[in-house]
Amino acid sequence: MAFSYVSGVLTADGVPLDRLAEAVGTPVYVYAASRLRANYQAYTRAFARDPVDVCFALKANSNQSIISLFARLGAGADVVSEGEMRRALAAGVPPEKVVFSGVGKTRDELAAALVAGIHQINVESLPELEVLSAVATELGRTAPVALRINPDVDAGTHGKIATGRKEDKFGIDLGHAVAAYAKASSLPGLAPKGYAVHIGSQLLNINPYDDAYGHLSDLVIATREAGLKIERLDLGGGLGVPYKGEAAPDHDAYAGIVRKRLGNLGCRLTLEPGRSLVGDAGVLLARVIYVKEGLHRRFLIVDAAMNDLMRPTLYDAYHGIRPVLEPAAGAPLSPMDVVGPICETGDTFARQRELPPVAQGELVAFMTAGAYGAAMSSTYNSRPLVAEVLVDEGQWAVIRRRQTFEEMLALDVTPQWRHV
Repeated sequence: MAFSYVSGVLTADGVPLDRLAEAVGTPVYVYAASRLRANYQAYTRAFARDPVDVCFALKANSNQSIISLFARLGAGADVVSEGEMRRALAAGVPPEKVVFSGVGKTRDELAAALVAGIHQINVESLPELEVLSAVATELGRTAPVALRINPDVDAGTHGKIATGRKEDKFGIDLGHAVAAYAKASSLPGLAPKGYAVHIGSQLLNINPYDDAYGHLSDLVIATREAGLKIERLDLGGGLGVPYKGEAAPDHDAYAGIVRKRLGNLGCRLTLEPGRSLVGDAGVLLARVIYVKEGLHRRFLIVDAAMNDLMRPTLYDAYHGIRPVLEPAAGAPLSPMDVVGPICETGDTFARQRELPPVAQGELVAFMTAGAYGAAMSSTYNSRPLVAEVLVDEGQWAVIRRRQTFEEMLALDVTPQWRHV
């Protein structure tokens, strides 16, 4: 296991987390390279006999070292902003392996993507098609395009991460897709290649994919019957990770659905996993500041906060919490509220969580924090961005140093025209 107790101490790929905390300080994200590789290879093994490209969705974790690790394994990148595109290219992802998704790309972002020569731009509306056509024509470029369609499939996930229902902001309505594809084929500067679909994040039940890809298959057939060429299909990401010990999605079963629904269409396929590549490969390491005995509740106050790990506040998300020092066998459990130091009640990681005894000054690890942790962090309450560490075969390195107060303050500029 990437994270396990060895000689009474929780370790990451064999490196004791207490040693990392001593060297780097807390809070700190720690990633296990062995788990990152294993998660990527789960996809490549399942799709070994299929024409599939795996593009890591940077929104889950945009650290350069993580992107570079996947790039060396052969991964491309799914990006949703110019900044993410620049990160992917800087980390060694070839432009021909970059897919640009997102519902609100600006003219400047579209131009940057065309100049970079990326593999594909996933267009989500007719206005975006028209803007992209104009930008491509101005630059004398041809934009490779996939139309993202909305299949009206409920993935059964949290409402804030569901993206494939008709009321969601993403994609082109299924009933208008063929007409939109014909429109794309008629516009100058565009080279339509196929369709894209993404129904949401954190799917533990893969049955919704069966429905979505069935709609996609029917759409490909209808589009070809209209005399239009389809050569690529972007299947999005969304496979979930077990946060509470649930069964993880079976990659082979997922590949079976893809083959059943889309295997006879002769299309090159793109997968865009994010969370399932990095989620269980990372932990957030924090130190207990105080154990507060309230009148009705007991509080474990740690030095990590909602600005460091936003998911519990934003999504009511669950993260396992493990003491870095292994509890004694049979140690009693008691309910605790695990909270951070920010001046909001929302700065709460867990309520009435049954935990073994943890003392002031000891370390705890928030498990399965590799996805949407550091990538969503902020400097709220003027708390500097935390450090990130990568562990690989007993070695470790800081892959993002902790922001200093001076660096944070230096971003602000006081105008000279202010008046007393």
